[in-house]
Amino acid sequence: MTAADVPSLAALERACFAHPWSADAIAAELKNPAAVFLVAKTEGGACGGYVGMLCAADEGAIANVAVSPQCRRQGCADALLTRLLQVAWQRGLARVTLEVRVSNAAAIALYEKHGFATVGVRPRFYRTPTEDAAIMIRERRVEDGHTGN
Repeated sequence: MTAADVPSLAALERACFAHPWSADAIAAELKNPAAVFLVAKTEGGACGGYVGMLCAADEGAIANVAVSPQCRRQGCADALLTRLLQVAWQRGLARVTLEVRVSNAAAIALYEKHGFATVGVRPRFYRTPTEDAAIMIRERRVEDGHTGN
């Protein structure tokens, strides 16, 4: 992610979420050494999607996954998640966590495809509408191959 991506990512946030991150919040992550933000661009150079993860100790927490409506069902989120997990293991993280709406079957299926397992529920985690979040974790495995720097 670069500073030039921030306006497009803020617009994508507004298109995808009831409570989007602001452009200022996204821009602040550019200066955060614990943040990993990856952007997928369309052939025309537009922002097709992005994923953001915050790292602490040996754990990464996925904070954002957003794909533009025009780019959905084309493998964008799959590719972003694949690359994000590669980066996580290269950084020496032992696990990656996330929360997802319990009604978001497509996202849950994608996360399960990448080895995430549901380990709990956060009641009433989301607003507009109020909904529980599934807590999912992906532990690093031997076959992931990366043991850190």
